[in-house]
Amino acid sequence: MTRWLPLGGAFFVLFLGLGVAVARPPYAVDLAVAGLVQGWWRGTPGRVAQVVSDAFGPVVPAIFAIAVAVGIVVCLRRGMRYQAGVALRVLAVLAATRLVSVVFKPLFVRDRPREYPEFSYPSGHVVSISSTGLAAALLCLWLAPKLTKWVVVFFSVATVLCAASRVILGVHWVSDTVGAVLGVLGVGFLTGWAVRLLPPQPVPSAPRSA
Repeated sequence: MTRWLPLGGAFFVLFLGLGVAVARPPYAVDLAVAGLVQGWWRGTPGRVAQVVSDAFGPVVPAIFAIAVAVGIVVCLRRGMRYQAGVALRVLAVLAATRLVSVVFKPLFVRDRPREYPEFSYPSGHVVSISSTGLAAALLCLWLAPKLTKWVVVFFSVATVLCAASRVILGVHWVSDTVGAVLGVLGVGFLTGWAVRLLPPQPVPSAPRSA
C-alpha cells in the first residue's frame, strides 16, 4: 500500500469531521473573521473580491477539462496513446474532486454568513480552483515534471485568493474554504491512487507514435 491511500483517507476523514463539526453554530474563528470583513462586499474590497471570485471559480475546471479533452483527441490522432491515457485519467480525478461540493453541500446543510442561495460547506469556488490545481499538477507530474513546481505554486496562490474572496464577499465561512481543500485532497489522492496516477511514474524515454 502506498502512502497516497492512507493520506487521501486521512484528508477525507478530516473533511467529513469538519463538516459535521461546523453543522453546529459557527466557530469563534469563523465569527471573528466574518465580523472583521462584515459589509466589505458592498464596497471596493467586494468589487475586487468579485473579480477574483469570477476568475478562479467554476469556469476554471470547465476550461481546463475542455483543453485536456482537446489534447486527448490530438494525442490519439498522432498515435500518442500513453499521453492520451494519462490525460484521460487526469480528467477522472478532476471529475471526482469537482463533485465534492455538489455531493456534500446538501448533506451538511450549513447556512451562509449572509442570505445567499445554496448551502455553505464546502465552498464550491474553492473546490473548483483547488481541484483544477490538483489535476494540473498530476498532469505535469506525468508529462512535464519540470513544470510541476510552478503549477503547484500558481494554484496554491490562486486557491488562497479565491478563498479570501469568498470570505470577503460574505458568502462563506473560513472553515468552508478549509474544508473544500481537505475534501479535494482527500478525494483527489484516493481517486488518483485508484486510477494509478499516484505515485507518479517517469515519462517513457521514447513516446509511442504511429
